[in-house]
Amino acid sequence: MEPLMAYVVGGLFAASIYMILRRSIVKLVIGLILLSNAANLLIFTASGLTRGAPPLIPEGAQFPDPMPAADPLPQALILTAIVIAFGVLAFAVVLINRAYEILGVDDLDLMKETDA
Repeated sequence: MEPLMAYVVGGLFAASIYMILRRSIVKLVIGLILLSNAANLLIFTASGLTRGAPPLIPEGAQFPDPMPAADPLPQALILTAIVIAFGVLAFAVVLINRAYEILGVDDLDLMKETDA
């Protein structure tokens, strides 16, 4: 499963870099969203994929528990990263909308010409 996830993460990173290098500001934001999703999947994959083993300790279990369990720390980090990425996305959409209302263009090169 990990080699498949490595290819998926690599593909997402490649697609995000391609989108970030485009001239449209909307494609730039889409690339940033893909980049954050790729980073989240990378953290999940690096922490180890444990299926069907929730991070719960049964009552009366001996410590250390020999049963495999998923690590809850990467899950908490990624949940926080998803919330922060959603906030950044909402802020970026508002900025893009305002810039388009004022300038009337979506192209980053044409936005530079209005800086005078």
